[in-house]
Amino acid sequence: MNEANTAWILVSTALVLLMTLPGLALFYAGLVGSKNTLSTLAQCFIIACIASIIWFVAGYSLAFNGDGLYFGNLDKMFLSGITIDSLSGDIPETLFVMFQMTFAIITPALIVGAFVERIKFSAVILITSMWLVLVYSPVTHWVWGGGWLAQMGVMDFAGGLVVHTTAGISALVIAKMLGARSGFPKSVRPPHSPVIAMIGAAMLWVGWFGFNGGSALAANHNAAMAMLVTHISAASATITWMAIDWYKNGKPGLVGMITGMVAGLATVTPASGYIGPFGGLILGILSAFVCYWFVGFIKNVVNIDDSLDVFAVHGVGGIVGTLLCGLLATNYFGGLGIETSIWAQTKVQIIGVLSISLYTLIVTTIIVILVRKLIGLRVSEQEERTDGLDFGSHGESSYHL
Repeated sequence: MNEANTAWILVSTALVLLMTLPGLALFYAGLVGSKNTLSTLAQCFIIACIASIIWFVAGYSLAFNGDGLYFGNLDKMFLSGITIDSLSGDIPETLFVMFQMTFAIITPALIVGAFVERIKFSAVILITSMWLVLVYSPVTHWVWGGGWLAQMGVMDFAGGLVVHTTAGISALVIAKMLGARSGFPKSVRPPHSPVIAMIGAAMLWVGWFGFNGGSALAANHNAAMAMLVTHISAASATITWMAIDWYKNGKPGLVGMITGMVAGLATVTPASGYIGPFGGLILGILSAFVCYWFVGFIKNVVNIDDSLDVFAVHGVGGIVGTLLCGLLATNYFGGLGIETSIWAQTKVQIIGVLSISLYTLIVTTIIVILVRKLIGLRVSEQEERTDGLDFGSHGESSYHL
């Protein structure tokens, strides 16, 4: 066991959990209406608990155990055979389990942003449980667990495919099948507290250093570079999104700034361990333009109410960063270099994006159909329009004024 590496991954694990609780929970809660704040927090909180238990029972084994091309096995169900002395590389396997568990927590939590303010709490629980087993665990095995994409040499340092593509595609599917919020798009209320959203976004930014830097699984130069390029991408994306917002709307909104920040972070994630600072700058600027355009396209052209723009920001950002990994990793852009040609690597990246997007789309659709038949998806009109999900679903209120 390497004590320095172990110490760094211990810290990174805590940072990644901070991204969901309370980071993402507050980010999303500030962006919804005041009558749905508590319900949004509750969804993120219960997903963290459900994902933890599913990862312990079967998720980790399905993702990281076995040498199958498409699926792991269940030999390590309930972490069977993993002791205090077990190692994964040069860190304790218990720590690797926990580090990867925090990724399994935040990925379905990201999807919450697509269906807030109108979905049954019971549907969230059931969809999340099935999705982690049927979508997240197999895809993780493909990319990080020695599966077929790993054997092809796909580049996904910290989750552009595993986290952001799966979450983005699933968000779009669920939002479409669930239907739009009442009054969408004209009379949907603006965020009730950009202040709360900004606090959550700031926690996401800090936590992302554990997300990307920790994915080096060592306290080394690779982790340091991943942190640096992550920060540069977030900063440049924020400035660029603000400039676009300022130009189009006349004023630089705070919600736009923090949305741009998240776009930059999502986009740099798959490439963070392979590129240099200049690559981080490119991805940050590009992510703002591309994701900004997709926000309007999904809402106004495709007419899908992805409430908090999960697909446009996380899905599109993760895909863009994944597709550009091979190019920006080259020495020409200050990257760490690749073993194949740019085109050969990009073909592998395209295969990864297409295969994971298609698989996620199909399986998520099946899951949502099953849940809709079993318990239904949507809250009552009274709960959505008048009571709000805080009181209607949980019998509590976020604010007593």
